[in-house]
Amino acid sequence: MDYSHDDAELIRQPIGYWSWAAYKAVVTRTRNALAEIGTTQPQWWTLAQVARADSPKTRDEISRTLRDYLDTGPETMEAEIDATVAHGWTTQTPDGHLLLTPEGSAFFEKAAALQDGLWTERHAGISDDEYLTTMKVLQRFIHNTGGRAWHH
Repeated sequence: MDYSHDDAELIRQPIGYWSWAAYKAVVTRTRNALAEIGTTQPQWWTLAQVARADSPKTRDEISRTLRDYLDTGPETMEAEIDATVAHGWTTQTPDGHLLLTPEGSAFFEKAAALQDGLWTERHAGISDDEYLTTMKVLQRFIHNTGGRAWHH
């Protein structure tokens, strides 16, 4: 791969710009791919929370967990959860728990396979050690600037 600058110049490049550019590229690619199969990223997050839970989660638990992802916000997250119900992918029990429907399970598997492919695409030519270093460095930048970005 050709880099934008030589090593001496890369060291002086602004992390804010490059982390933003990486965010923009990854999120745009992910959202476009999910749109091609008929869903949004927040709907995917919802399905993943429901499908991968050890025990059923309430709508409120899922909404609280996801509303801060990529600045989604509570109103948008509620609408996206509603969309998973409207699509017939989830159903809400009388006590507020969200469950996958059979259609939702099948769609989750399709979306999960897509996400696995996107992960492989993003990680092409990047070793696990390089990725781990990148994650630790980004978390140090967040810590050093007083930010908050814990994923779970």
